Amino acid sequence: MKALGSKLLQLLWHDAEPRELRLREIVTERLAASPPPAVEDSIVASYFFAFRSLKLKEAVAEIAYHATSGMKHPPPGSLVEACTAKPVGIDVFDRTQRIGLVHVAFPLKMMLQPDGHLTSCDLLHTVAGAIIFDVYENQDSRLVRLNIPERVMRTFPGPAYGPLGVRRKTGFQKDEPAFGTILKPTAGITPQEVGALVEQVADCRLFLFVKEDEDLYPNLDYSPVAERTRQAVKVIERARTRRDCTGLIFAPHISGAPHEIVETANAALDAGATGLMFSETFAGGTVRMIREATRTRKDPPALYGHNAGIGVKTRAIWREVIDLLARLDGIDFRQTAPVRPGTPFLRPYGAEWLASEEVLSRPLAGLNPTMIVRAGALDQGNIGLNLADAEKRGLTSNVLFLAGSAINSIKNKQGHPDPKLGAEAMMQALEVHRSHELADVSMEQHLSALVALAQRRRLRALSEALRQRYPTDFGG
Repeated sequence: MKALGSKLLQLLWHDAEPRELRLREIVTERLAASPPPAVEDSIVASYFFAFRSLKLKEAVAEIAYHATSGMKHPPPGSLVEACTAKPVGIDVFDRTQRIGLVHVAFPLKMMLQPDGHLTSCDLLHTVAGAIIFDVYENQDSRLVRLNIPERVMRTFPGPAYGPLGVRRKTGFQKDEPAFGTILKPTAGITPQEVGALVEQVADCRLFLFVKEDEDLYPNLDYSPVAERTRQAVKVIERARTRRDCTGLIFAPHISGAPHEIVETANAALDAGATGLMFSETFAGGTVRMIREATRTRKDPPALYGHNAGIGVKTRAIWREVIDLLARLDGIDFRQTAPVRPGTPFLRPYGAEWLASEEVLSRPLAGLNPTMIVRAGALDQGNIGLNLADAEKRGLTSNVLFLAGSAINSIKNKQGHPDPKLGAEAMMQALEVHRSHELADVSMEQHLSALVALAQRRRLRALSEALRQRYPTDFGG
């Protein structure tokens, strides 16, 4: 096979991340200095474009033609004109006038249903259609902001509970750190094994939430979701008195074709599920469908919008736009990422992370916030950093700390995964945080200081978890 040349390899190895960080910084600064206008009868979409030959001022006509009315010069005063997008601002970055920001007003006249509502699916196929992302002319294009009139946002259901509602539902106090975990193994398990896995964590007062993984499909012949749920609910009920009567939300994974979703969700709810998890990135409209379908239930489920695969979208649509629509559709729980030192493990991080958590938490059209889920390499070694960050930003009540492998994959002396040991280690890490002994330690030095403290105070569970999670810090 022909060897690849050095120039070609250099092209293939190009790291776009530094450009992404700088682009976000520039766009954020310019939007702050010159924000897009609010247009009461339109949704305003803001884009970053870099065109090959087209000037920014010429782009809106193409967008309007392909994404709205299909007519470049509609008759003045006509219905077609009322349904045609219009430019409401341009910010050019250089003399070519081919790179910069474009703000486009998409008229509500073309999209609102008779009762005044619209859906996120319809919204996205208009503002993020082929003319934005698929044409060759657009060397680069990003949907960076979406301004929706408040009266339209109020037609969305929003989360059924939000952080405070979830806490009331389970009996967790407003300022009490709330934890969750994920069943592992994540596939190839039977209902009886699901029950046994839930039982291992159900006694622990630390947990508010336990969920299945997206790789555990609901309608398997050897593991139907209704029976899995019954097994989980049974052990949760047995553990209630040992938990000081606090609740534990169990969220099985719901997926399938659109005609299967409601039936599958109802089967899980009838079996006692108090939450439902959806792989929301690839389940267009599913969350809104279930949110609406379960509104009349006495105890609607808390919805977890798992964002596996969200990077497929965020390469073109900024994450805060996606998270805004997820919140509007009714997601109660949404993953961001944990605070941790060193190289990021996953996105979002930095300014993207801040923007995501802000849009999930800020007051919005009378709708409940979405509970932020710090997950993805969250463990005993960085939980203190995450607790401190949430406290500093006044977000403790809004955050669920979700640890999967750090709870369910910590091995005991016999070499077997032991969730009770992982949970004990997490509780010891929580007590270390509450002691404030490491409050003045820098993020970079936090882990080594924690390891030393755990060994000095003979916190065996914490020491073992840290040894397994960070073997190099133990000389391994």
